[in-house]
Amino acid sequence: MMNTSDFDPDIRRVAHLMADAARQVILPYFRRLDLQADNKLGTGFDPVTEADRAAERAMRDILAAERPADGILGEEYGAQPGTSGLTWVLDPIDGTRGFLSGTPTWGVLIAVSDASGPFYGIIDQPYMGERFEGAPDGALMTGPHGSRPLQTRAARDLRQAIVFTTFPEVGSSEEASAFRAVASQALLTRYGMDCYAYALVAAGQVDLVIEAGLNAYDIQAPIAVIQAAGGIVTDWQGNPVHEGGRALAAANRDIHAQALAILSAY
Repeated sequence: MMNTSDFDPDIRRVAHLMADAARQVILPYFRRLDLQADNKLGTGFDPVTEADRAAERAMRDILAAERPADGILGEEYGAQPGTSGLTWVLDPIDGTRGFLSGTPTWGVLIAVSDASGPFYGIIDQPYMGERFEGAPDGALMTGPHGSRPLQTRAARDLRQAIVFTTFPEVGSSEEASAFRAVASQALLTRYGMDCYAYALVAAGQVDLVIEAGLNAYDIQAPIAVIQAAGGIVTDWQGNPVHEGGRALAAANRDIHAQALAILSAY
């Protein structure tokens, strides 16, 4: 993990420029009754809209002007190699299904990663004006009601935990069974929050988020934000998950261990 003294403040400056630009591009599309979506899948429905594409283009334009030596990995336009050893990992709208449905739980994800994984991240919810930021020097939420440091929930038994996942089916039937094995022991289970569930872990509202089938651009910003707020994010075996796959985001090591003891059997 990067030390605070090694953190380049220019990364924070550029990341906020990018989040601001994405907000400006995306918001005119949100809740438009004539918004159209293309389907990335031959079967099923994996939507992408012009808001997704335009937001990623806007963020890439800023990086081209401000940090041209850095690499980029984006959901819509793929990988662009760099020479600095740093990669910006972008999901212009995480939760496009929610975006199309008019729910305000989608978000813009921005992460910066080195060879060891993500060390800086933003989860931005443009419609509510909330921005969750995680860096080596700490985690912060800013929004219309002011700003405050982010701190994950204190340790508690799984029987008192709040657990989230985006899709009730989670992934495969085996993965769904694994999620249900954890959720059946928890106090409360909720669905459908996309990246906003990870923000709520960082904000101290939620204990666990369990998901499968993720890509790097889905999870790297949440990793950075949650870890900066005191939480932990791994795969279902306790290993790094910054390349995607099955993810377990936890408010603290105690609740992480309780969930991992169940998930690791699958």
